[in-house]
Amino acid sequence: MGKPLNVGIIGCGKIISQYLENFRRFDDVNLVAVADLDPARAQAVADGYDGVRAMPVEELLSAGDVDLVLNLTIPAAHAEVALKAIAAGKSVYGEKPLAATTGQAREVLDAARKAGVVVGCAPDTVLGTGIQTARKAIDDGLIGKPIAATATMVTPGHERWHPDPDFYYQPGGGPLLDMGPYYVSALVTLLGPVVSVLGAASHTRPERTIGSGPREGQSVPVNIDTHVTGVLTHASGALSTLVMSFDAVKSKSPNIEIHGELGSLAVPDPNHFDGDVELFALGADEWETLPVSAGYTDSGRGFGIADLARTPRGEEPRAGGALAYHVLEVMESVLESAHSGNSVAIESSAERPAVVELTSLVQPQEDRQPQEISS
Repeated sequence: MGKPLNVGIIGCGKIISQYLENFRRFDDVNLVAVADLDPARAQAVADGYDGVRAMPVEELLSAGDVDLVLNLTIPAAHAEVALKAIAAGKSVYGEKPLAATTGQAREVLDAARKAGVVVGCAPDTVLGTGIQTARKAIDDGLIGKPIAATATMVTPGHERWHPDPDFYYQPGGGPLLDMGPYYVSALVTLLGPVVSVLGAASHTRPERTIGSGPREGQSVPVNIDTHVTGVLTHASGALSTLVMSFDAVKSKSPNIEIHGELGSLAVPDPNHFDGDVELFALGADEWETLPVSAGYTDSGRGFGIADLARTPRGEEPRAGGALAYHVLEVMESVLESAHSGNSVAIESSAERPAVVELTSLVQPQEDRQPQEISS
């Protein structure tokens, strides 16, 4: 609070471009360094961003001007990189999931607590106007007491477009752990923490064929469940039904629906930051599009870090480690239940993050002052 947060990024793969675009727009965040196992990729990022240094990972971790490490490595490396950053006295913000397992995620949170640093984690899509407008509608009582929700994500598989899709089909991947964080984070933001889950899962074929890039036509082995269904019982009593699939072709149903005693909400895609929220009130004749009433406007990846930079010391950021851990435990437990056939109690909890008042973190270009970028 009160000064820009200096960020160093580890991992310069495909997702980094979205963060870079938004970092250029923030006054509360300075990008100062980047690192990657492939030095050329890090150098390419540094060459395109004034004042940013490319360096080896270990050098970035020890850099005195890095306050927070943005961890954009593959999911299997999330915990290892986070623990190294924390050991170096850095706060951490990671891509989802927080770690490959809840055991690893607990190590990260425990280490951060002992070190007195902050942990944040994607997705920050829940901070945009789409989910936040729906959240405000629920808080304002527009649907009465929430009863149930449905959350649906189906796609025939990421191998159709991703040139290196192997990790999607290995432990730590799959439709639930890959896309589930968006949907479960949204459900917890809207309806509160989950206390128990019941799951079922399947997969349709033992391998996938890469559909684009230099490896087009190669086969990828499948070692995870590729279609997962879960029923989540929230502490409030509301029931949410998840359908996450890399097997099905397309869904015509909304991404998320919330049903209450007085009405139903159609909630936009939680993988996006905005979108229309529609209400069908009890006794109405048609759906009504609600005006945008909450959330960060014109937002994108990285807004969770800007929000973290504005969070008073000692408070949990909205896109924080506690929420990310709870979401990971929910997803891991759905898979555990699918294999055991038994309901699984959720041990962790997470407060519903405070609603985001309708605001912008980005000043108009003509009003912005040049940022000081450490060199």
